[in-house]
Amino acid sequence: MKRPRRRLSGVRRNTFVSRALLLFALVAASFVVLGFSRLVLPYRVARLLAAPLLFAGAGLAVVLLAQATLAALGIVDAD
Repeated sequence: MKRPRRRLSGVRRNTFVSRALLLFALVAASFVVLGFSRLVLPYRVARLLAAPLLFAGAGLAVVLLAQATLAALGIVDAD
């Protein structure tokens, strides 16, 4: 007798949308920090200040892409 395939619990749409907005805010904040810090500091230092925000946004983009792919394939339920 086959056991029914168990699906992983999914991500709520509200949570996904709020994370996507956070992603947009992180990338926008990275560019704002880079732009304003270039007015006062050298370009290299400005990049160092903006880099953590951009890397956090990139990591969040990877997580959101993985969640969306798993939901599209039907592995994770999209509630």
